[in-house]
Amino acid sequence: MVEVGILLGSDNDWPKIKAAAEALDQFGVDYEVHVMSAHRTPHKVAEYATAAASRGIKVILAAAGGAAHLAGVIAAHTTLPVIGIPVPTEVMGGLDSLLSMVQMPGDVPVATVAVGGGGPRNAGLLAVQILALANPTLREKLAAFKKQLVEKVESRDAALQATLSESLPGK
Repeated sequence: MVEVGILLGSDNDWPKIKAAAEALDQFGVDYEVHVMSAHRTPHKVAEYATAAASRGIKVILAAAGGAAHLAGVIAAHTTLPVIGIPVPTEVMGGLDSLLSMVQMPGDVPVATVAVGGGGPRNAGLLAVQILALANPTLREKLAAFKKQLVEKVESRDAALQATLSESLPGK
């Protein structure tokens, strides 16, 4: 059953934000992806947001660049959590997108992740965390994931310590 909707302001945004979908895949969360524009197809965005919950969608990720109004328009038409993914742009590197999303007016919340880098992946992981509130199996997968993160860092620290002790004998 599809639980997460991923909306893109443009199909060109997909390569920049597909890490969100990859994070959902990692946890076995079903999602759908559509291209919709807050400015060019506002009626379609409103219809999608209004009907999403009745179709089983529980979280919506909205990726857009520039004016980046997609997440806000979605949030205006649904009670579901909306996570905005600001897409990097040529104009300001994505700062314009980020500011458009985080400066939502009161009463229209949009959770917003970083531009580029880990932002899209974090959007997917945040959706997983939201879904895990009502899904014990997903909660267990998240706990195992967090444990793996700790083990990964500890392993890297051990390797660094070994390298340092070889290259800095007085250490």
